[in-house]
This record gives sequence, C-alpha cells and structure tokens, in this order.
Amino acid sequence: MYYFKLGFWAVVWILIAAFLHYTLPQTDIARITDTYEKRMDFGDNALFWAGADTGNNATLQNRDVQFIQSILAKGGPMVYRNEDTGWGWPPYFKFDTANLQAEANDLRSTADSPNWVAIKHYGWRNEFFTIFPNAISVRSIEGPDVTIIPWFNIIFLTLLFAAFWAIRVRWRRFRRRRIDPTLDEWTDGWG
Repeated sequence: MYYFKLGFWAVVWILIAAFLHYTLPQTDIARITDTYEKRMDFGDNALFWAGADTGNNATLQNRDVQFIQSILAKGGPMVYRNEDTGWGWPPYFKFDTANLQAEANDLRSTADSPNWVAIKHYGWRNEFFTIFPNAISVRSIEGPDVTIIPWFNIIFLTLLFAAFWAIRVRWRRFRRRRIDPTLDEWTDGWG
C-alpha cells in the first residue's frame, strides 16, 4: 500500500510539474532566420494548438498559422508558432499575432551579421507530434550571452508553493483537531 501511495503522489507531482513547465513563460536567446505562414491540419495534437482565431466561433479542422524560424544561441534550430491565445488558456491574453510577426520579420538576420533576440514563449517543441511553442514576445538584445532572470516564474512558483503549504498545514491541523478525535470516539468501543 505504501508503494501505491508513493507512486500515486509521484505521478500527480510529475503531471503538475509538466503542466507548469508547458504553461509558464520561458525565454530563448536566438537569431531569427525567417517568418512564414502555413496552412495546418489539426489532428491528435490539436490540444497543443490555440483555438480558432479570436472572435471566430467556428471550430476549424485547418487554418493558416504563422511561424517564426530561428537558430538558438546554443546552435540548434527552433521553430515557434505565432497564434493568439485570446481569452483562453494559458491566460496570456495575446491578441497581437500580426504585430509580433511584423516585429519578428524586422529582426531577421544572418549568421554573418547576427541580431540576437529574446523570444518569450510557452509550450514545447516536439518534432514527432508536430508541436511548436507559441511565441509571446520578441525583443532585440545585446548578444547571445545575456542572462535573463525569469522573475515572473520565480514569484509565481513561490506564491504557489506558499498556497500549497498553507492549505496543507491547515488541513493537517483540522484533521488533528476535528477528524481524528471523532474517529477515536467511534472506534473506542470496537476493541
């Protein structure tokens, strides 16, 4: 029973960590090489794509999606999708896809004359399932060695941990004061 409980909680915490890793913003240092638009068909991976265009209630099987191609400072390629999140999840309230595409297009550079940018995004890149991270913002930076501290993530995770800890402490206190004595009263006559 102990191993089942341990396994259950391990799975729960892994799922919570995966959800937070996918949803919280991350920043990559890269060089934008190209921007383009492509008609995408959504299938089993539709969960990882934003909904239909903001303001459009139709559920489409395919639609045009804008992409930003880049080369990371570490040397590997990375492709980002550029879709509005609208009022949906995750709550980035992104409505500026066209503006972001224009900014990314303006920041393109070559390997001979690199223009390094910080691309803030959420999500994962998975070639097998055709999953792309969604770019939230793009800004020019001084070089590939710039250190970006994720202040939002630090504050959010600290507050989330504090909330979990407060709930846990209150639950244990409630159980010790209310539930355990009641169970002890009920089970006293059983022995």
